[in-house]
Amino acid sequence: MEKKEENQREEVLVFGTWANSISGRVEIALKLKGIPYEYVEEDLSNKSELLLRYNPVHKKVPVLVHKGKPIAESLVILEYIDENWPNSPKLLPQDPYQRAKVRFWANYYDQKIIPGIYTIGQSQGKERDEAIEEWSELVRVLEEGIEKDFPGKLALFEGDNISFLGIVVSSYACCYPAFHEAGSVFLSWEKNPLFWSWVNALRDYPLIKEKLPPHHRLVESLKAYQSRFS
Repeated sequence: MEKKEENQREEVLVFGTWANSISGRVEIALKLKGIPYEYVEEDLSNKSELLLRYNPVHKKVPVLVHKGKPIAESLVILEYIDENWPNSPKLLPQDPYQRAKVRFWANYYDQKIIPGIYTIGQSQGKERDEAIEEWSELVRVLEEGIEKDFPGKLALFEGDNISFLGIVVSSYACCYPAFHEAGSVFLSWEKNPLFWSWVNALRDYPLIKEKLPPHHRLVESLKAYQSRFS
């Protein structure tokens, strides 16, 4: 009886959805740390009562529930995982200034790079060309900023393991073959070669491969999304 109660206190739940690679961030971090968890697939067109209870503010995934206590927002969840399970590998650097820089570029990616992908997918013709140009410029800022703030190292990895920033950047960018096949977003390698070299290195990382959404299913989902704007 005592063991059962202990297991319940340590229970880790992840609420996500298969097509949302931001949900995958949480699973990658838990797997990297060796933390067992239960995954709950959500239908965002018919959200469960549990999801609405655990995330009443944003009503979206991912949500981590640990010992019955919910934590929402993927970047917040990643930090919680690193602090609550401080065993190696660490996601964030030990140095406070380095951690601050990682947080800055993680927020930049979520606030600038990901919305830019949606803007491209929702536009057509000249507007799409302009959106692609604007996105490439945002990526250039990311490339130069990371190179400047983390000289002489690949900030997306810490040794042989993926880092906090690597987990963040893997979202959406690592799904680019599906975006291209669906015809929803076309991104240029020539203008941002450094960024795409990072993305391809991430795609080769075993945990990223494991958590990438099924390609053909994602293509069909993206085509359905794109049809809403054509």
